[in-house]
Amino acid sequence: MKVLVYGASGSQQFPVIAALNGKGAEVLATTHREAKVDLLKNAKAKPVMADLSNRDRLVEITRGVDAVSLLVPFFLENPWDGLDYAKNAIDAAVQNKVKLLVWNSSGFILPVKIGNPSLDIRIDIAAYLQASGLPHIIIQPSVYAENLLGPWTAPYVKTEDTVTYPTPEEMPLGWIATKDVANLVAEAIYSPHLAGHSFQVSGIENLTGSQLAEKFSVGLGRKINYRQMPPKDFGKILDDLFGEGAGKGAEAMYQEITDSKNYPSMHSSLMHDVLEKLPVQLTDLEVWVAEHRRLFS
Repeated sequence: MKVLVYGASGSQQFPVIAALNGKGAEVLATTHREAKVDLLKNAKAKPVMADLSNRDRLVEITRGVDAVSLLVPFFLENPWDGLDYAKNAIDAAVQNKVKLLVWNSSGFILPVKIGNPSLDIRIDIAAYLQASGLPHIIIQPSVYAENLLGPWTAPYVKTEDTVTYPTPEEMPLGWIATKDVANLVAEAIYSPHLAGHSFQVSGIENLTGSQLAEKFSVGLGRKINYRQMPPKDFGKILDDLFGEGAGKGAEAMYQEITDSKNYPSMHSSLMHDVLEKLPVQLTDLEVWVAEHRRLFS
């Protein structure tokens, strides 16, 4: 099977290459940065230079492809560009009669729009995908464990024995490892009979801040506590990383959650059912922490 993986050099999509290689797929991996070509080659993928904004190029690279793994970047200067990018990839797949597209939505798709473009466009992409008639499966991950490797968390674990994150301590989250989501995507690509399904996926456990800190304590072998990072501080870190304004939406979202105490569901209560359809071995969070010990110590 020939599979086109969009954004293959990014943190969420790069593990999809290994997951597909393990199933014997021929992987075409897109990037718009020449510096990433060797990385993709070393991962045993065929690098393809492309930009999601170039519809004609996407049509060209999709010819002869059996399946597509799609992910739209979350941190964009103009979040609405993400909708155009998705439309370009979907249209290219339709034009080339791709048998299946699996879209990793990078988060749960909310039931209604909330005024945050980065989140609201997921609703529009899902609707466009449905209207396209293209066979597809949607994987909606809760929150990536790898988020805890960012500069808003890892340095504080290292220097203060404290897990920091912009969610209130009492708000539970179903953390899931990126490699587990990648394996679910690969499993979905090889499950065309599931076309039309949309799966919310998460870790099995739904952990409060204190429970998350307990997982870190087990994984690192030392006492770790939890502290909520002020959403404003979180937004500033995102601005510093991705450019001015990149953190505005996330800051507003976490501040609203903190002020209203209306905690959105970030856990799939149906994961046991999901894993029956997409059989993947999930990573226990304390094991994930231990695997990344050097970054926390």
